[in-house]
Amino acid sequence: MKKYNVGILGATGAVGQEMMKILAERSFPVGELRLLASKNSAGREINGHVVVEACRENFEGLDIILGAAENDIAERFVDDIKASGAVFIDNSSAFRLCPEVPLVVPEINPGDVKKHKGVIANPNCTTVISCTAVNALNAVSPIESMVVSSYQAVSGAGAAGPKELFGEVEAIAKGESFEPKVFAYQIAYNVIPQIGGEQFAGYTSEEMKLQNEGRRIMHLPELKVSCTCVRVPVVRSHSVSICLKTKEKISVERAREVIAAAPGVKLVDDLGALEYPMPLDTQNQDLVFVGRIREDLTDERGLNIWCCGDQVRKGAATNAVQIAELLLEAL
Repeated sequence: MKKYNVGILGATGAVGQEMMKILAERSFPVGELRLLASKNSAGREINGHVVVEACRENFEGLDIILGAAENDIAERFVDDIKASGAVFIDNSSAFRLCPEVPLVVPEINPGDVKKHKGVIANPNCTTVISCTAVNALNAVSPIESMVVSSYQAVSGAGAAGPKELFGEVEAIAKGESFEPKVFAYQIAYNVIPQIGGEQFAGYTSEEMKLQNEGRRIMHLPELKVSCTCVRVPVVRSHSVSICLKTKEKISVERAREVIAAAPGVKLVDDLGALEYPMPLDTQNQDLVFVGRIREDLTDERGLNIWCCGDQVRKGAATNAVQIAELLLEAL
C-alpha cells in the first residue's frame, strides 16, 4: 500500500495530539509523520516524534498537512503550504467561508473534496455534530430552518477549560476564593450563555457559524438558523437541541428510521427506558448520538431532536482525518 507523508500543524495542542492518535487508530497509511509547531516547541518529543518548527522548508516533501492551529497561524502559512505541494486540511475558521475552499463533513458532502485548490476547511465542531445529526432528514425533505441551543463543554475552550472547572470546584469545596481566567464568569455550578463576541444583531460569532457553515455543507443556500450557544460545566462532548422545519412533513417514525441508518450516527431514543444521548456516553468516540425525536407542537412540519458528540474527535480531529482519507484516491 502506498504511504503518504503527513504533517500536523499545531501538533502540541489538544486537537493536534488527537489527530496523531486517530491517524494510528484508523491505520492511515503514513510514511513520515512530521509534527509542526512554534519555534519554542521545536525539539519537544511526542510519542517518539520530535517537533520541528513550522516554516516553509519543513513543509517540503509532505503530501497532506492537518491544521490544528489558530486562524493567524493558518493564514500565515497557507501560501507556503500550497507552494510545497501539500494539501492543507485546516481546522481553524480562517477559510471556512471562502467560496473556493471546500467545507467538508465526509458523511454529508464528500464530493466537495474534489473541488479543492490546495486547501480544505474543517467546519466548526458544533456545526459538524449538528449537521451530521440532521443530514438524513435533509435527504428526505430539505431543511428550511432550525432553532438551535448548544451546550458546549469546557474543553471546547482548550486544555485550560477543564483545569479551570476542576480548580473552581476544588476551591469552592474548600471555601477558598478564585478568579476565573479562561471564562468570563465562574463555570463551576453555572452556565454562561455566550461563546464568542457579538457578530450580528445580538448573535455571537459562534452562534452564526451553524447557519453560515451549514448552508455550504448541506448545499442549502437559503437555510435559516437561530442559535444560542451556552458554555456548560461538562468536560467533554457538546450537546445540541435542534428544532427543525422541513419542506415536507417527516413523521417521527420515518425520522427514526433514516437517522438509524445514517452514516456516523447512532440512534439512542427510548424515553421510557431512559435512553437518550448524553455527553458521558459520547466522549472518546466518533459517532454522533441522536435521540429525543418528537414532533414540534408549534409547527406541523417541525421536528425536535437532541444530539451529542465528542467535539475534539468528530467535531475536529476525526473529521479532518476522514477528509484526508477521501483525498487518498486523488493523490
